[in-house]
Order: sequence, then C-alpha cells, then structure tokens
Amino acid sequence: MKTYLSRTALLLSCAVVAFPAAAETSPEPSPQQGTDLVSPSGPLLESQGDDILVTGDILQSSVVASVKTPTPIIDVPQSLSITSDEQIEERGWTSIGQIIDYTPGVNTSQGEGHRDAVVFRGVRSTADFFIDGTRDDVQYFRSLYNIEQVEILRGPNALLFGRGGAGGVLNRVTKKGEFDTNFTGGQVAVDTFGEFSVFADVNLSSSENAAFRVNAAYENLNNHRDFYDGERIGINPTARFAVGNDTIVDLSYEYANHDRFIDRGIPTGDDGRPVEALDDITFGTPEQNFLDLEAHILRASVSHNFSENWKGVFSAFYGDYDKVYSNFFVNDYDEATNLVELDGYIDTTERQNLILSSNIVGEFETGSLVHTLLIGGEYINTTSDQNRFNTFFDTSQDDLDTLAADPTAVIFGADIFGTPRTDRAIFNATRPLSLSDNIGTLADGRTTTNAFTDLNDFTQVDIDVFSLYVQDEIELTDWLNVVIGGRFDSFDITVNNVPAAELRTRKDEEFSPRGGVILKPQENISIYASYSESFLPRSGEQFANINGDNDVLEPNRFENIEAGVKWDFVQGLSLTAAIFQIEQSQPQVSAVDAGEFVIVDSQTEGFELQLQGEVLPGWTVSAGYSYLDGEQVDQNGGTGLRPRELPEHMFSLWNQVEVTDKFGLGLGVTHQSSSFIDNGNTAVLPDYTRFDAAAFYDVSDNLRVQVNIENLTDTTYFPNSHSTHQATVGAPLNARFAVTGRF
Repeated sequence: MKTYLSRTALLLSCAVVAFPAAAETSPEPSPQQGTDLVSPSGPLLESQGDDILVTGDILQSSVVASVKTPTPIIDVPQSLSITSDEQIEERGWTSIGQIIDYTPGVNTSQGEGHRDAVVFRGVRSTADFFIDGTRDDVQYFRSLYNIEQVEILRGPNALLFGRGGAGGVLNRVTKKGEFDTNFTGGQVAVDTFGEFSVFADVNLSSSENAAFRVNAAYENLNNHRDFYDGERIGINPTARFAVGNDTIVDLSYEYANHDRFIDRGIPTGDDGRPVEALDDITFGTPEQNFLDLEAHILRASVSHNFSENWKGVFSAFYGDYDKVYSNFFVNDYDEATNLVELDGYIDTTERQNLILSSNIVGEFETGSLVHTLLIGGEYINTTSDQNRFNTFFDTSQDDLDTLAADPTAVIFGADIFGTPRTDRAIFNATRPLSLSDNIGTLADGRTTTNAFTDLNDFTQVDIDVFSLYVQDEIELTDWLNVVIGGRFDSFDITVNNVPAAELRTRKDEEFSPRGGVILKPQENISIYASYSESFLPRSGEQFANINGDNDVLEPNRFENIEAGVKWDFVQGLSLTAAIFQIEQSQPQVSAVDAGEFVIVDSQTEGFELQLQGEVLPGWTVSAGYSYLDGEQVDQNGGTGLRPRELPEHMFSLWNQVEVTDKFGLGLGVTHQSSSFIDNGNTAVLPDYTRFDAAAFYDVSDNLRVQVNIENLTDTTYFPNSHSTHQATVGAPLNARFAVTGRF
C-alpha cells in the first residue's frame, strides 16, 4: 500500500508542475467554481448588465449546496462532481444511473430493479441520497424533472451528512422560484422503444418579494425488455418569499407516483458470466413483477442574514412514503438442462420521515486568522413499517419449485437443486415465464398456484436521531487553509419484530471528526489532504432489525484518507486528481469464542482524475477516470478475494462541440472493466465500452430540437447486477428525440 500511495503521489506532483506557465496567472472562475452566485440579501450581489459583482463572500449560497458553507469548490478538500440541469437536458438523461455512468469513482448496482443503488468507491448504498442537503433514504427511483443540479461527493464524511455515506453521498438540488421574472418552459420527448415524457417548468413573479414555480412531469415508461412498462408522475409546486432585505422563505410540496415492471435480469452460466443466449428472456410476469410508489414530500426553509458576516438556514422536511414491490427472479441456473430456479417475494414499506435542521455560518477574524465557522444541529424521527411475504406454490407446499426444460411449453416439474424447497420454481430458460393470474400448468397436466403467503418478516421501526456539529475553515495565510471539526450523533432505534412478539432497542452515540489542509501555491491551484470518518449502525441502511448479534455489536466505522490537486489551469477548464484509502472496521462475534468480539478491518484504495470545462471556444469536455483496488478480509486476515462490484478501471469522456451558432454535436464513451458479481468471486460482469452521441439544433432563441443516441455500436453488455443470477441486460442501440422550449 505504501508503494501504491508513493507512486500515485508522484503522479499528482507531476500534475502540479507540468504546466508552470499556466499557473502564473489566476484565471476567471471556472464553471466548476461557478459565477452565478445567489444571495438571499440584495446588497451582497449587485447586477451590472450581464456581470455579477460580488460585494460579500460569505452569505451567498455555495455552488455546492451539500457542503453547507460558501466554500469555492477548489478549496473543498474532497473529490466531488457536479452535474447541472443544462447537462442533464443536453445529454437526454432521465435517471440517476445515467449520471453515474459518466462520473469517476462511482458505479451503479441493480437495486433489484426497483430503486437507485450506487457503489461509491466500492461501497454499495441504497440510502446515501440527499435532497437540498436533507436525508432522502427511502428506496426508490429518483426523478430529475425538478432538479437544478446533482452533486456527488466521494469519501465518508459524517460531519456534514451524519450516519452512512461510507463511500460518498449524492445530493439533488431542487429548482426554486426566481424573483421578478416570468417564464414557461418544458420538454416533450419520445424514444425508439416507445417511451415518452412531458416536462413543464413555470415561474410566476412580478416583484422582488414573491415567486411561484411549478415543475411537473409525466413519463410513460418503456424499454428493450419484454413486459416492461410503467408510469411516473411528479409535481412540485414551490413558493419563495423575500421578507425584508435579510430573509428568504422557501416552501415546497412534491407528489410522486411511480409504477413500473421489475426486471432483475438474467442468470450466469458455468463460466460465471451472464448467459448471452438468454439476453432476450425476461424472468417474471406483469402480474407479479411490479413496483408501486406514492410519496408526499413537504419542505420548508428559512434563510436569514443576521449581519453582513452571519447567516442562518433553518429547514423542515416531512416525507410520507407508501411503497410495494413484488417480483420473481432467477435464483439458480443449470446450464446443462437449461433450467432456471425462480424465487420471489412481495415487500411493502410505509415510512414517515420528519427532519428538522439548522445551520449557522459566520465569517470573522481572530488576529490574522480568517474563520468560516459552521455550527449545526439536526433532529430526525423515522417511523417505518415493513414486511415481506415469500412465494408459495400449492403443489409443493413451499416457496420453491421447478419447471422442466421443454422448448415447446413452460411447465412446472421437480426441484433439481438438492434439498427440496418450494418457495422457488424451475422454468424453461428458453422462454419467458408464463404464470398468468398466479396459475401455471404442470408437465402432467395438473395446475399449480402461487400465492405470496409465506411470511418472511414484519418489523415496525421507530428512530430518533439528535446531531450537533461544528466545523471551522481557517485561513492561516494567503496560501494555507485548514479545516477542522466534528459531529456528535445520538442514534436511538426501537424495532418491534411482530411475528416473534419481540421488542428490541439500541442507542448508539458516535463522534465523527473531520480535518483537512489546503495549500494554495496559486489562487487557481489547491493541493489538499483530508481525513474524515463515518459510521453505520448495525440496523443497516434500512434499519430492518437489530435481532441476534446486531443488538450487541457496535456500528461499522469508516475512515477516509484522501490527498489531491485541484487546478483551474486555464480559464473555464478544471482538473482534479485524488488518491484515497477507505478503511472499514466491522465488529463481529469471534469465530473461536462466541462470547468474544473481534474487529475486522478491510480497505479500498484508488485514485481518480477528472477534467471539466471548455477546452477551446465552443468545445467543452467532461472526462473522468478511476482506479479502484481492494481485498475482502475476514477474522483470519486477507482472503485473496476482491470485493464485489469493484471495477478496477472506469473511464468516461463526453465531448460537445458548437459547430455553428445554432447546431451542436456531442460524442461520449464510457468504459467499465470487469468486476465480480458475488463475494465468492465466481460470477463476473464482463468489461464493456459504450459509445453515445447527441445532436442539437436551435430553431430559435427559445426552442431547441435534439436527438440523443445511446450505444452507437449496438454492443451487448451487462452494466450491473444484484446477485449471481441477476445480471442487468444493457439497452441496445436506441435514440431519444426531444423538443425543448422556454418562453
């Protein structure tokens, strides 16, 4: 590991001295730093034509909303990426996963076909999502219709985000009302699969004191897989009020309704790779593979300037979520007989989240030192009822059964995978599943019926979290800044295991420090090193239970050491390079003595490169590369096995060129090297390279037509998975056509 860090540190040092001439002057802020600064107080920003004069540097909103302080990105001692709404629109993206494909250091997981799931630097997460800096931990697919920008921060950092965030977090910043302007915008789009969508964005304001904005979306879902369909509806009315010169109030309500077919992919064969011969087969039924989500989300925020140097932000969030998903999926596959074993379940979640938070930010001096101080607190109450029922076949009186490999019919047969179980079924892998209305036909002519009646678990959870945190960014000299802070979290959980009539409670109190050093040899260069920690309670991301050992074991802890360079080396073009190491400490019951506990430490390390901005007038580039390495560790030490879903190399590049004032072209490529689907390293996702393209034409200043093409070479690929026999089949060559306007 020392050799690895030394070698990569040398590369970073070379990056600093490679262009000394370019570093002699400090360029204008790059797009990554941002020039459109928003202030809740008029006197801070004075408009001068198309330019913005900054008369204060502490009370404006930071371009990176999730860091909670107005710190320029170049001075944040952490690797991060920002995707703007303009980039989302230009590239035709409609999902979080599409953004991830072009972001270094992170990759997607399947999420069982019903939720966003991201692997941050080798750490899989379904809950490290935030909206306007507030926790958004329910498992669902997040829409982009009302999003101003998406921020992805890498590395654990509980000081800013609390529990979780072991490998990083993803924050969505929503669109807010704009004062003293009226506009109506929107988009109509359709793709070659037949999916179509309509987005609307309306802002109404006739003064500098009140603005009302509504974002709405309707998406009729479709793709390349059999049975796939669905609808997604979102509507988000917001209001913004200026109360005097020093206070801004934002109010928001969002309604989300989402239903879709759940597809968990195809099995792997004897060689451990997805069976390409089955890439046209969907293992599920429209009746029993579905997601249905309804959510009501209320947000309120008050931003107040106490003085020129002190600002407070106080927010309240309430979310009510009702979700059910049902699915069959492949559990095993016999390549010799061409039979697949299917399992299944239906799962419901009813959750309410109440989150109250406050942040005070101030700038002051003590002698020659300049401080940017953050003081914050947060209260979270979560109640969540969740249950799961497994499949149950009447012919086998359990949740496991088989279907024979008959190329002319789909029939049920005997279990061929050892000990008979009946919560699963073996089907002919050459044809889609046919189990209409839960009834199928056996080989001998008998019928079999499936019902989701086998109770797997039912838990009722109540959580109270209290948090306090302090952080000080100190400018010691013009060329040296330090960041130091810490957060205290009290995580109190009660779980009622209903079937067992068992009530368990646990309270964890954790302190998470953060520190960083930023060297500024030039205004446009920062060289940083940072240390941060986070933790994850034993109840996990979705706190389903604390049964068994989970009731006595301490939380998992994560430490991140990172060093890097951020360089705005020419006007509008920024380079970031970072090396990092994430170490996880996981308490376990000793394998030798059940009365003792041991700590198992494992680590992931790697480096990232990111280049963003305008290379030449009219030519913009967004490029990223990451290298990731790690080893699974147990109580006996290193196992020689690589962690699952950890590609060694990931690379992406998007070029966009303005050919004329009205016409533009985009060309992108994303590559992911092979990775293991399972921790046993027996199943593999093959490496792949995908090419994408786009073309734009501005009919007028207010109207644009565009086409976005995905998978230009029509490559067969498998972007992610959930487990050994659930590999996602990537979409073939397809195109999306859109008309976008703003009036």
